[in-house]
Amino acid sequence: MLNHDHQILLFPRDQIKVKTDQGYSMLKDSSGRSFWWSLLLVIVLMSIFAFIAYNYFGVRPSVGVDGTGEISLPPGFVIETYADDLGNSLVSYPGPDPGPRMLLQQNGVVYVSIPNRNLVAVLPDRDGDKRADEVGVFISGLNYPHGLDYSDGWFYIAEEDQVIRVRDDDGDLVADANSTEILIDDIPGGGHSTRTVKVNGSSLYLSIGSSCNVCYEEDERRAAITKCDIDGSNCSVFATGLRNSVGMVFHPETGELYATDNGRDWLGDDLPPDEINLVEEGNDYGWPVCYSDNVRDTEFDTSISDENVCENKTPSLVDLQAHSAPLGLVFYEGDTFPEEYLGDLFVCYHGSWNREEPTGYKIVNIDMDTLVVNDFATDWLDDNGTVIGRPVDVIVAEDGSLLVSDDNAGKVYRIYYAG
Repeated sequence: MLNHDHQILLFPRDQIKVKTDQGYSMLKDSSGRSFWWSLLLVIVLMSIFAFIAYNYFGVRPSVGVDGTGEISLPPGFVIETYADDLGNSLVSYPGPDPGPRMLLQQNGVVYVSIPNRNLVAVLPDRDGDKRADEVGVFISGLNYPHGLDYSDGWFYIAEEDQVIRVRDDDGDLVADANSTEILIDDIPGGGHSTRTVKVNGSSLYLSIGSSCNVCYEEDERRAAITKCDIDGSNCSVFATGLRNSVGMVFHPETGELYATDNGRDWLGDDLPPDEINLVEEGNDYGWPVCYSDNVRDTEFDTSISDENVCENKTPSLVDLQAHSAPLGLVFYEGDTFPEEYLGDLFVCYHGSWNREEPTGYKIVNIDMDTLVVNDFATDWLDDNGTVIGRPVDVIVAEDGSLLVSDDNAGKVYRIYYAG
């Protein structure tokens, strides 16, 4: 093994030499015979690795080095970088990439969770130029923080193993020392690691994904949404059969809860569909036995003989392309987009990791009257299969624009209508 002070150089006639502090040393004489046998061995090993990677992990899109590119929008819309240098990735793989995840704006200040850095960042725009002036740390030393929300002076943060809340009463954009309250501290680990928290009125809602691809869970809180009092007490399972509902949002007028759900893997490129669900208390949305409009997963638990096993499950509201990986979602209630977008549900597709033909990598808007899904921000995956970015969460900013986090490029974008 060569250390970092060594440099491999290729010289004429296939001589390989290593430059060290003592000069050049020969690794192979000029005949090159051993070199070519070594090269052949490397090629064979790489081929074996590629075969294993393809069959076990699926087909991964290549990823752009600079994390930028041309993202397509409807006429009149513009996308700009609001904040960058938030962590990025050169590898596309299942689950969260290293960059920013869930967004929150409070009193004009944007906050974003960065799980792989165990912190929540704060992105102030003091000069009003629609771009963050700095990347600050609101709170650090957390355990894979993901979901964020705010209510009545408290910032709610869902870590992998607990839900906490903190305050910033002095307004210095740093969580007040000694203000941390642990609300829930026994969240099960393993499997899907992101936790999403939302506050609605006097209640707190917590989404915990499954521990597996497809299985029967031992802990009823997994693959489910739990409802608690706002202080974390009196928790009970609100809805089940939700394999991994990363995104949750309450309708601004009706108060109804909507959530994305990521379907299981390894049923092929087009099954099962990912879902948007209208989540109501006491309902079972099917996983692991059923999906979509109460369709039976015939490859899981073949011992089930009841042909009507899915009859009492709750069907999805909207089916999405399988493996799109829908995550964050928001209803547009701003006043700067054209009128036809008012009330639409915007959804981030994080993008597939094991589909033969990659899919997702875009933002869509759903007309809630017709439930028609329309492309909005596309081409996060270019025609050559190179990943420009992976949208995670979307919120409506106070100025009516959309803010979008991208955990692959390590950025937060701002999308606005310029006319």
